[in-house]
Amino acid sequence: MTVRRAVLEDVPAIVELVYALADYERAPDECHLTAEQLQTALFGETPAVFAHVALLDDRIVGCAIWFLSYSTWRGVHGIYLEDLFVRPEARGTGLGKALLKALAEECVHNNYERLEWSVLNWNTPAIDFYKALGANPQDDWTVYRLTDNALAKLGS
Repeated sequence: MTVRRAVLEDVPAIVELVYALADYERAPDECHLTAEQLQTALFGETPAVFAHVALLDDRIVGCAIWFLSYSTWRGVHGIYLEDLFVRPEARGTGLGKALLKALAEECVHNNYERLEWSVLNWNTPAIDFYKALGANPQDDWTVYRLTDNALAKLGS
């Protein structure tokens, strides 16, 4: 069992995991990620996205994809976890916790003061897992999103 920063050769496996996550989250039609897009985001000239991978028997079975956030109230960066996914057959091995631990270590090492993410309200296994780690839901906040036509309309 290993968790490490992603390398260029991991991109195809990470893309597969993102599609598996989209399927798990009941939104496979919303996922359009390509290996080229992810490669540019992670390893292009100015990467703004980062990833860790989890390996079991030398096979990538999980990933954490993240980027830096910034808290004006605290005056420092934090990490926003965009995706955390471990294949069903590898769950219960400690890899999900190991991925979050790696991100917590990034925070501590870099003096970031937050590690945040969103979880679907129906995903009780994930919610229970996060609470067991000591994470607290931010129930006072509601996520809003502009996409597709609404985004185009506002942006034009």
